[in-house]
Amino acid sequence: MLVAAFFCLLAFTGEAAFGADQKVDIAVQQSGETFIIDATIDIQVSVETAWDVMTDFDHMTTILGTLTVSKVIWRNGNSWIVKQEGVAKYGPFSYSFESDREIQLEPMKRIVARNLSSTLTRMDSEAEIVPLNHGVQIKYHIEMVPGSLLARMFGLPFVRHEVEEQLQRMATEMTVRRDRAESATKASGLQD
Repeated sequence: MLVAAFFCLLAFTGEAAFGADQKVDIAVQQSGETFIIDATIDIQVSVETAWDVMTDFDHMTTILGTLTVSKVIWRNGNSWIVKQEGVAKYGPFSYSFESDREIQLEPMKRIVARNLSSTLTRMDSEAEIVPLNHGVQIKYHIEMVPGSLLARMFGLPFVRHEVEEQLQRMATEMTVRRDRAESATKASGLQD
């Protein structure tokens, strides 16, 4: 996320999220060339559902609409390398991007990512899943130096919009697609 691909600010999208929007609390600051983003979103799903979506890199192209490639290219236990490519859009502007990221997983709790190579100059991110009474809270922290003219031109509003959009899409995937599938499976098991 963010981050993931959920955890990669490269997965930009200009399309509206489908389904009901979740409230995203987001703070974006700029220090020199570095953007520092802290965001949280509460989602009424299980920790397992949140984790499943956030680590589903091989299917992230169906979750974040601007990705054309997303795949795990190397695995060693909880250390992965993920390759992603796509096209970022903001209004009438667009550009192609790609990244290879090292992902460190702390199952059901935390995902830490850093860019190995990318169209971004630098990006480090961390996503944490915090269990709540009726769901989870996703805490997302990013420090990045944009490599694109698009992000530098539009600055804070652009970064804020893109992070919020990504979190909304992830929440939609969790609640609409995955949680309904889990409910249908459970209901089917009760009828047997």
